[in-house]
Amino acid sequence: MQYEGHVAGGVIVLDEQAELPEGTRVRIVTLESKGSQTIAERFQDVIGKASSLPDDMAAQHDHYIHGSPKR
Repeated sequence: MQYEGHVAGGVIVLDEQAELPEGTRVRIVTLESKGSQTIAERFQDVIGKASSLPDDMAAQHDHYIHGSPKR
């Protein structure tokens, strides 16, 4: 099960009520930090800009970029 929340006053506060038994082990993974951006945010100015690429560009990028034989 996965929950989301935020830190308030140094305490993790879940966005939704969760009924977890006492002693349940949990893992905390931060989703963002102050001043950091997601990959999508960092590259938002170029995402979706490429057009008219060959249908097999992803699979054959070495061929199209470097001239290697197609696999």
